[in-house]
Amino acid sequence: MEIPAGFLEKMKESLGDEYGAFLDSLQKEEVKALRLNPLKGIHGLPENLEASWSLQNVPWEENGYYYEISEGFFPPGKHPLHDAGAYYIQEPSAMFPVSLLSPRKNEKVLDLCAAPGGKSTQTAAFMENTGLLVANEIIRSRAEILSANIERMGVRNAVVANMEPHGIAAAFPAFFDRVLVDAPCSGEGMMRRGDAARENWSTENVRMCASRQEEILNEAAKCVRPGGKLVYSTCTFSKEEDEENVEKFLAGHPDFSIIKTEKLYPHKVRGEGHFAALFERQGDAGNLMVYKCKKKSGCLPVPKQALGFLGSFLMQEAYERIDPERIISFKDSLYLLPEGMPDIGGMKVLRPGLCLGCMKKDRFEPAHSLAMALLAEDAQNVCNLPSDSPAAVSYLSGMTLSLSGEEAASLNDGWCLVTIDGISAGLGKKTGPVIKNHYPKGLRRV
Repeated sequence: MEIPAGFLEKMKESLGDEYGAFLDSLQKEEVKALRLNPLKGIHGLPENLEASWSLQNVPWEENGYYYEISEGFFPPGKHPLHDAGAYYIQEPSAMFPVSLLSPRKNEKVLDLCAAPGGKSTQTAAFMENTGLLVANEIIRSRAEILSANIERMGVRNAVVANMEPHGIAAAFPAFFDRVLVDAPCSGEGMMRRGDAARENWSTENVRMCASRQEEILNEAAKCVRPGGKLVYSTCTFSKEEDEENVEKFLAGHPDFSIIKTEKLYPHKVRGEGHFAALFERQGDAGNLMVYKCKKKSGCLPVPKQALGFLGSFLMQEAYERIDPERIISFKDSLYLLPEGMPDIGGMKVLRPGLCLGCMKKDRFEPAHSLAMALLAEDAQNVCNLPSDSPAAVSYLSGMTLSLSGEEAASLNDGWCLVTIDGISAGLGKKTGPVIKNHYPKGLRRV
């Protein structure tokens, strides 16, 4: 589909002498990137993958890398390490807003329009899985995708909510240290990536998006504590959605000041179009909410079978990181709440923290989420599979694993953490020379 003429005319008027270079950039291949996930203990890929994917660093994200696929190699999206959460495939310019927000350890952070989860998982990496991250998505189906990506990337400090922005603002007044609003937009910055942005573009849609963004931004402002920071971002070039919304926001919120704005164009950077603005709320008041846990939200005594399993499955240091006072029962499962999470009563929540597992009659069964949130050194019983082995693909396909005599002797019978190249991928249950596969059916490869 052709790029809309109205969009091109607007860009020509906006860019002036740069328009020719911009137009040329739209005819080029889009660039692709991935972001390594330090939460899974990975800080670099094997040399053969670095070479086969021609990795080059994305300048605004230390864990971001451009990649190109060499013939004969697994593309990143189909490699077993992707299933294990070793990295997230993410458009390079989309990594910029979180880098601008720069979350820190032990903070309270909100990602208000979070699906599919690229920016939330990037935020969790900045926070090193400490503090509280609330990742919200208004559309239920997209919130479920967000939750799945939170799980795959081993995020432990996130609550996944499915609420309107005004509901989040009512639940968390002046609460967060940092807030990200990656607002739904007209998608002008994605014109070379396919037909969707071209089909949906119109001046009416731009105006509608700008109006919706203004409303979302106004609700987000209510969530920022005095002294806190707010990033507003879009993947569009539209002044109505970008600069004009910034001006309206500042006019309506005199307690906020602008620190920086940045517009990324595909003829200037290796990435698609993106806009981001960083604001700071004036004042120096403390957070207005503190952690509370009430029985109506599931704070019941933790079953001794659950604590017994965790104590035998985990190494001592990992076990001591699980505070029983933060374990709640939610939808028939046990969850570990992030530190500083207030009572969730009345909120629409898909995931109130890290799912540890559930009780089945008088026994505790661990959850896939727990496995994905562990490092290899956190578990007492670990079966490691090389990523280039048939066994790794077999495991991700749901097959039973057969062990050699030496491998079987090195593992205890019972639950084990299955890793791929040392990166946690799921659970298995060993009996003699075989490991029964407990990789979730909905995630299995065909």
